[in-house]
Amino acid sequence: MDTTHSQMQILLCDDDEDDRMFFSDAIKELKMQNVLNVFETGLQLMDYLNHPETYLPHILFLDINMPCKSGLECLKEIRENSKFRDLVIAIYSTSASEQDIEETFTNGANIYIKKPADFNKLKKTIHQVLNINWQYHTAGLNKETFFLSI
Repeated sequence: MDTTHSQMQILLCDDDEDDRMFFSDAIKELKMQNVLNVFETGLQLMDYLNHPETYLPHILFLDINMPCKSGLECLKEIRENSKFRDLVIAIYSTSASEQDIEETFTNGANIYIKKPADFNKLKKTIHQVLNINWQYHTAGLNKETFFLSI
């Protein structure tokens, strides 16, 4: 896999059609150089990631609560594969339960984002996450900086 693209490669995996639409609209309005690939299920996401010609994206926004294969199952599978060790994973969920936050933290997610209900907050959140220097941020990863609240 290669990350030499000039555009930021972004993946979103979310089973909720409205959430996918709002996220896509927010990305468009940010006017950043990016390519967004969207998946409805964890199965589709894992098929895409495991395809030999797939380029490693810069970041994956991953919903937790999905049918068939949950975001947590995808997270565990991704972190078990060494070719994805540098993939930044942002959990992107309506849940703010301590159990979900703890489980995703201990299983290797980089950040946990509670989905904002407000479109402008969503844009601000996405913009902030896409502008994090992940190489530096991951080195100092701790539970206090894991949950993003805007």
